Amino acid sequence: MIYDPLLKEAKEHQKEYKYLLEKGNFNKMLRALPELDEEAFTKIDCLQCANCCKNHSPRFKQPDIKRIAKSLGMKEGELVARYLKLDEEGDYVARQKPCPFLATDNTCNIYEDRPSDCRRYPYTDEDVLLKRVQLTLKNTLVCPIAFTVLEGLRKMEGKG
Repeated sequence: MIYDPLLKEAKEHQKEYKYLLEKGNFNKMLRALPELDEEAFTKIDCLQCANCCKNHSPRFKQPDIKRIAKSLGMKEGELVARYLKLDEEGDYVARQKPCPFLATDNTCNIYEDRPSDCRRYPYTDEDVLLKRVQLTLKNTLVCPIAFTVLEGLRKMEGKG
């Protein structure tokens, strides 16, 4: 895959990322996120990757389920029964991987109505990136954008 070398490098930098996220200057990093996020999205084409849709499932919250069911012309219970399951944390997630709404060209069949987790992923422009260290570390192994933003933070802190 086109981004495999980046994700290999992300694996090698996990300890550095963890240290940076836990010990770095939170406010400085938070201020840098919008620019790093924008720059990463100009370099990485999500449609060439779609690793998030192939490897993760978002949480489908009740408003998401309601919106998606309506857009697909089905009852909420039918959507849940056909596409979703409860995970160990009690959240609805996709029953299968890759996401059942991922098209063969890596586009999303429910893009306009996608879950809020999908809209926000990979959280590189918000404080979730800095506050949820384990989630961020996991995302750097899957998402080239998360990797690119963390590399930008590393360079900013003089580690890169």
